[in-house]
Amino acid sequence: MTDIAIIGGGAAGAAVFGSLLNREDAGALHWIAGHAVAGRGVAYATDDDHHLLNVRAGGMGLYADQDEEFVQHAARGDTNVRATDFLPRRLFGDFVQAQLRRRIEAATQRGRRFVVHAQEAVRVEPQLDGYEILLADRASLRADVVVLAVGALAPRPLRTVTPQALASGAYELDPWRLPTRTRAPRRLIVIGTGLTAVDTLLSASTRWPDAELIAVSRHGQLPFVHPVAPASAYAGQPHLNAQLLACDGAAPMLRHIRDALRERPNLDWRSVIDGMRPINASLWQGLTAPQRRQFLRHARWIWEAARHRVPPRSAQAIQQLRDEGRLQVQAARVLGVDGQGPLEVTVRSRATQVLSTLQADLVVQATGLDTAVAFTEHTLLSQLLEDGLAVPDPLQLGVLAGADGRLVNTRGDLQPGLYAIGSLLRGNLWECTAMPEIRSAAHALAAALVPDRSQAAASTLPA
Repeated sequence: MTDIAIIGGGAAGAAVFGSLLNREDAGALHWIAGHAVAGRGVAYATDDDHHLLNVRAGGMGLYADQDEEFVQHAARGDTNVRATDFLPRRLFGDFVQAQLRRRIEAATQRGRRFVVHAQEAVRVEPQLDGYEILLADRASLRADVVVLAVGALAPRPLRTVTPQALASGAYELDPWRLPTRTRAPRRLIVIGTGLTAVDTLLSASTRWPDAELIAVSRHGQLPFVHPVAPASAYAGQPHLNAQLLACDGAAPMLRHIRDALRERPNLDWRSVIDGMRPINASLWQGLTAPQRRQFLRHARWIWEAARHRVPPRSAQAIQQLRDEGRLQVQAARVLGVDGQGPLEVTVRSRATQVLSTLQADLVVQATGLDTAVAFTEHTLLSQLLEDGLAVPDPLQLGVLAGADGRLVNTRGDLQPGLYAIGSLLRGNLWECTAMPEIRSAAHALAAALVPDRSQAAASTLPA
């Protein structure tokens, strides 16, 4: 039997762990979840109900073979919950923990062998018969297979931020630490205008109602908005997807999408983008390295705004802040952040190329997911890179990996028994961080690592 260790205590780790708990043919199962509340990770640890899921409740879940629907769980606290609602992320964190408890209790009753470790993994060393994993408390364990589900890396400061600004205490690298700040700023600048920035602005606006808010990014593009009701599926989507898969590069893909929308003026563009979701990984994998760089340089900003949209309620709250004059959104490049507090933020306007300097009592970096493992200070990932067990993706989108999620080592080979799931695979899959993708990936990985014995036996029977 195969002993498996899962490293990472967020939702991706929980999805793999729970999927494997239901498989009886596996050996011992170790979940190295760390010190945080297991299953919540960064995304679902927030207790601010302004932070909403950007997937409708009916599309959320932890397992492909769910024990209970998220909507059913959420309706216990509010009978008005509907599958089309965008619910607080806190509620999904509660759901994840409830699902974990249910599977852990069932596995315990069956005598399933597993351990949840409230420690961090600091080393993974290959042995003749698998891997030895060293924990932060100096304990160690052995596993045949290791799954890395470490989630988002700790944010790194922008290169334009001086050491003096970082040491001032007025520059916040982690937007989720905002609730720990007790002093109200007169002016707060958020660097970034994506989903993380939206949550940061909503939290700041309620916590400090008198603060002036400024959000700045190169394009000044806030996420687009989900429709109030789900858009109808585009009937021509299969044909369009086939055209997209046949394209050589992102530019012809964009032309096909524009043609489809131009030919059908009443078509909701959001249904087209959503209809591409099943083929996004294949589209990415079909691009050459230069084409991927071109996409990241020229189209990434608009793709992410269109693909990762905000719920209508969040968009309305942001618009109200702008209408009241409390929030400015600027399209500008941040050239420098300096000072001891208040900080001076030098920007260059995208429209006019004019330089200006803004003062702020607090600057929050909310630039989104960091997957540049080559520059990370993450203890375990740094060790894997140094020992040649992993290689950074050339575009700094995680690690190099095979189609099955196995890491590529410095020899260019697939490292036996060492897998990744979630954000570390962005270079391989691009779209791999949302729960629908994580849920499917966790189920597929569990099935690959521990095939169902009855299905395996059935596959050997003569037709």
